[in-house]
Amino acid sequence: MRRVVITGIGVISPIGIGTETFWTNLLAKQCGLRRIAAYDPGGFPCQIGGEVPSYKIGDFVPKSYRKATKVMARDIELAVVAADNAFRDSGLQSKAYTDSPNIDGQRFGCNIGAGLISAEIGELSYAMHSARDGNRLDLKQWGSAGMSQLTPLWLLKYLPNMLACHVTIIHGLKGPSNTITCADASSHLAIGEAFRTLQRGDADLAICGGAETKLVPMGLLRQCLLKRVNETANDCPEKAVRPFDIEAAGSVMGEGGGLFILEEYERAKARGAKIYAEIVGFGASQDTYKITEPDPTGHGIAKSILNALADANLTPRDVDLLIPNGLGIPTHDRAELNALKRVFGDGLSKPAIAPIKAQIGNLAAGSGVDAAAAVLGLFHDTIPAAINTHKVIDDLKLNVSPEVRQQTVNVSISNIYSLGGQNAALIFRKIS
Repeated sequence: MRRVVITGIGVISPIGIGTETFWTNLLAKQCGLRRIAAYDPGGFPCQIGGEVPSYKIGDFVPKSYRKATKVMARDIELAVVAADNAFRDSGLQSKAYTDSPNIDGQRFGCNIGAGLISAEIGELSYAMHSARDGNRLDLKQWGSAGMSQLTPLWLLKYLPNMLACHVTIIHGLKGPSNTITCADASSHLAIGEAFRTLQRGDADLAICGGAETKLVPMGLLRQCLLKRVNETANDCPEKAVRPFDIEAAGSVMGEGGGLFILEEYERAKARGAKIYAEIVGFGASQDTYKITEPDPTGHGIAKSILNALADANLTPRDVDLLIPNGLGIPTHDRAELNALKRVFGDGLSKPAIAPIKAQIGNLAAGSGVDAAAAVLGLFHDTIPAAINTHKVIDDLKLNVSPEVRQQTVNVSISNIYSLGGQNAALIFRKIS
């Protein structure tokens, strides 16, 4: 199998756009959670979220492509911004930047995870009003009158595969391409698939990860109905998400995206690329406990991590840094801790654990940002702070700290799980 390394990282997050800005602000313990500003959230029980800083999408695409931004939903924009950031970080020149690219598009793959893209209420309102029968939506009128109020290309904004479509068109990528739609696990599964594609020689490079927003009204409403969000911290968003803490009261939704440029090692070395880390393990699993809760035993989550360790030919004792899912939902956190106990046993207090969702919220399919934190922690030998984990539930001994720590990191893990039972883990190692 060929070796696969990371030569570019692109991040758009509630604490900054760009990998360097994200990492600097993460280590500065900045919190990107605040009252939602895009609309009045007063009707929601949870009125806070992790919004990304303002940006102009036209700044992240070639001038010739700016007209196409009219059919980009927010999720697509997030992916396009992260992709631009990743390419610039890698030093690779795609057709977005030059007429003479230094990549072979036929050998450049693309795997981007996506979520259920929620339609914008403003676009649907007039169409639904046109199809009313009193206070009810008449489906017959919706088909005949309502849908005619939507623009002909309306659907193209909301297809999950459009994240990868726009990125590949902008950068001229024609290698193996796929879209993963497995909720929060989507980004890690997409990275894992790209990793396998390069390992077996079907491509030399790939851009992979995921992006999503859960902050449009329809997306936030679903999370409120599922009782996944903290409804008691609207006045103190910086304390809202408390991963693995006895005072945890729910998560906070966010938006963002994290994308990697993966490259075959010999190719990267030959061009003198900056290499962040080598991907050495990928594991996935599936459990069918409940659509609204993870298996409380943590069996499926543990299986994905153990599969990744076996793939990397490593043991739990080799792990220096773990970026866990750490949602701050008590039942979810207990399930994840049970999984970690299954994996690490008596050695659970050894690896440094840094749950970052206290600072950025739950980015769902955009959790490639979590994977980016695992890679950057390894690259810089730095452990991010666990800002809101003060007293671990059930008095469990975890290697967490409210302060940033300098420590040699040779192996790091990022694990993720999603409602419905999809679990995934990625293992990164310093290049040698």
